[in-house]
Amino acid sequence: MWRRNQNTVAFAPSATLGPVAHTVLVALMIAVLGLIYLTQVTKTSTYGYQLDNLETQRSELLAERQDLENENARLQALERVKNSSVAASMTKPASTEYANN
Repeated sequence: MWRRNQNTVAFAPSATLGPVAHTVLVALMIAVLGLIYLTQVTKTSTYGYQLDNLETQRSELLAERQDLENENARLQALERVKNSSVAASMTKPASTEYANN
């Protein structure tokens, strides 16, 4: 007597695997998953090294930029003093004497 939605034929596999074959297959799957994990970790650490190098380069460039801005301000300040109306109205001294030791 058959009931509704019941299989009428039972599947019987022709080849069966023993416990040793199952153990080998599980070990192979674990090894493959381990290798995938290692490649992902290595890729992540490589990106970390690249990021560290870029951050170091950025900080060096920012320091160089700050030095150049300071030098620019110093040079512009000297030009402003030379070209100012106060400097133009000054007279040169008649004589200068320096103290000697």
